[in-house]
Amino acid sequence: MSPRDSAQAPDAPAAWRTRAERPDDAAALRDLLAAAFPTPEEADLVEALRADGEAWIEGLSWIAHADGDPRPVAQALLTRAHVSEEPVLALAPCATLPAQQRRGAGSAAIRAALAAAREQGENLVVVLGHGEYYPRFGFTPASGVGVTAPFDVPDEAFLALALDPERPTPRGQIAYPPAFGV
Repeated sequence: MSPRDSAQAPDAPAAWRTRAERPDDAAALRDLLAAAFPTPEEADLVEALRADGEAWIEGLSWIAHADGDPRPVAQALLTRAHVSEEPVLALAPCATLPAQQRRGAGSAAIRAALAAAREQGENLVVVLGHGEYYPRFGFTPASGVGVTAPFDVPDEAFLALALDPERPTPRGQIAYPPAFGV
């Protein structure tokens, strides 16, 4: 698993280190989210998800950091959602410090989170995001596996990934945790 991808800047570190979020990362992750997004909504969302024992899954919030510096520069968060009452994962939010964007840190965090989910026996992951970014991780339009959103969204922006393509995936509308407000 390489943290590099084709959109990575040429001066990016040779490798990003990844690890699961630790309790002492909360303040640094709030700062990261505040820097990566124009409003505090995503930082508030992560705090609400952390407090939701039904949504939060230990070991599925991953960060990327530079070698020798444990401070998070990127985060990928997977939380519990449901499709037709079957458990699935929602990938959101994903964030990278602006100064580290397009250097592979976000990709490293996402790849690590997906690998951890696979190791925990999870299968279907859904993401609402850029249709040009998430396919590099294997995501395809969720409509292709029969999953719909509870709101209007372009097909290329609502994506899904089966971590084990041999396992069946539920079909129907995704139900996000209450913190998402949908």
